[in-house]
Amino acid sequence: MRNPGKQFRDLLRTEPYLFTGGVYSPLDAQIAEKVGMKSIYLSGYSMALANGWPDMGFLTQTEVARIGALVAGAVEIPVIADADDGYGNALSTIRTVQEYVRSGVAGIHIEDQVFPKRCGHIAGKVIVSQDEAVGKYRAAVDTRNRLNPDFVIIARTDAFGAVGGSLEEAIRRGRAYADAGVDLVWPELSSPDRAPAEAFARAMRETHPNLPLAFNYSSSFKWHKDQNPFTFKELGELGYKFIFITLFAAHAGMYAVWNAMEELVKDQEQAQWRLEKTKDGHPTESHHVMARVSHFQELEKQYIPGSDARIKGSAGYDDKRMH
Repeated sequence: MRNPGKQFRDLLRTEPYLFTGGVYSPLDAQIAEKVGMKSIYLSGYSMALANGWPDMGFLTQTEVARIGALVAGAVEIPVIADADDGYGNALSTIRTVQEYVRSGVAGIHIEDQVFPKRCGHIAGKVIVSQDEAVGKYRAAVDTRNRLNPDFVIIARTDAFGAVGGSLEEAIRRGRAYADAGVDLVWPELSSPDRAPAEAFARAMRETHPNLPLAFNYSSSFKWHKDQNPFTFKELGELGYKFIFITLFAAHAGMYAVWNAMEELVKDQEQAQWRLEKTKDGHPTESHHVMARVSHFQELEKQYIPGSDARIKGSAGYDDKRMH
């Protein structure tokens, strides 16, 4: 059987660094896979946004785990999913790990915020005590070990930038979470400044030299305006082996849909004609191709009597007849 946790661990071991863009749907994940992405990040903010909510703890565990199962079932590459704060205390986290192991994702990340959580870049976030957080990560690791030892647990600390927090607190927590047995540690940072990311990585190397780190290459940071932005290669060399742009697909999708809808309001049918011309010859030109209609038609022919004659005897557009 396919083992997505092992896939992800193998990538971390063999790649100098692993990078990806956050997605929120199975289609986005399939597109990422088709263009050559090696792993998927299922973004909690993106899932909330796609459902009309901010990332402030509105989506429930079962809602997000269901999306995780749909995304994991749509691709062959490993998926790392956002599990917020574990959706409660340590016992809630046990169930969260159980649900996600069943979903088929490669792993999850859990943060140390007070419930209800919020995006790491929305003001007002508060963290639980270190002891409570450690108990939650120990519960997650023990559950993982019992159900699927290859399942990946990432601990995210929001201590830097939280109410009463500091970089020193983030380092203390990162080390404690590593001692609890998590597979990666992610320090959520509040700016693109190099100093905090470098200091955290340096401190973690002193005590846990073989522990890979995770990095949110957040669009909130406006990297293109920074005088000296991190490259993925530089982050990998610091020890940040899993790098993800949390809202990449959401930003790309919002931009494209906004512009297209605005043109439709203004230009009516001309906007559709222009969209068709723009996409002519592009891999996404046919929604039937993207939905793999021909693949499932072949399965129909294989397993459902009369399918071949029915398909040939009726009108329809697919990848063979779209032109």
